[in-house]
Amino acid sequence: MTLKLGIPKGSLQDATVALFARAGFNLYVSSRSYFPASDDPELECMLIRAQEMARYVGDGVIDAGLTGADWIREHALANGNGDRLTSVADLVYAKQSFGKVRWVLAAPEDSRFRTPEDFEGATIATELVRVTQDYFARRGVSVNVEFSWGATEVKPPVLADGIVEATETGSTLRANRLRILDTVLESNTQFVANNAALADPWKRTKIENIALLLRAAIEAQGRVGIMLNVRRADLAAVLALLPALRNPTISPLASDDWVAVNTILEERTVRDLVPRLKAAGAEGIVEFPLNKIVL
Repeated sequence: MTLKLGIPKGSLQDATVALFARAGFNLYVSSRSYFPASDDPELECMLIRAQEMARYVGDGVIDAGLTGADWIREHALANGNGDRLTSVADLVYAKQSFGKVRWVLAAPEDSRFRTPEDFEGATIATELVRVTQDYFARRGVSVNVEFSWGATEVKPPVLADGIVEATETGSTLRANRLRILDTVLESNTQFVANNAALADPWKRTKIENIALLLRAAIEAQGRVGIMLNVRRADLAAVLALLPALRNPTISPLASDDWVAVNTILEERTVRDLVPRLKAAGAEGIVEFPLNKIVL
């Protein structure tokens, strides 16, 4: 038996393949094929645009896949059959960072638009049409929402009055002299599964195991392990310097006067912490990378 798994094609593709590698699944993507190979014989992968993933998972064409909460919402508003799929894991990563993406309402810096209400009767360009229509409808603002095939940020003021566009940092919008007026939707990647697939015991177990390992890979991002030896007399001073997920692990050594300490740290803190640990009496300090942290 195999699990049919959708991998998002496009901006999320490289980040997703890298995440799966850290989770222990090597995916081999060819530019000439939409069917990546995998070192797990129980996986049958297919590249699918994130915008279409919810549709194919909901229809049962594939068992599970990764897509944004934004496209799940867009699919539900368009088709009303969001109850056919379930979000199994909330995975906070994006193409440039391990953070959420914002869909924002933006307009030219020198325009008259300052609030969503200012767009009464105006034209908005976006890929996220139904979410945008819902956003303005809930505010009682009548607008013309047009689908944009791409390069949305260059359309105001000639082709549209404003846009609703996804951004991680806002740099592209600023480069095009656009001002962010409001956040329409925050989104991050979701691992979703078809409800019929979840009803199958084997597929459910496989899906849940993949979700566990993907979450563990994200938890490990930006963290490293540290192990060191320290005299018992200096242990309190060393422990006072060490943050940890819970508490550091302390193990006795052959000599009763010494113990080993293991803990997990944010990688960005290590360069400042190691000299302080050494000064506090730690010896044999070893830093090692982490692929997964299972909480």
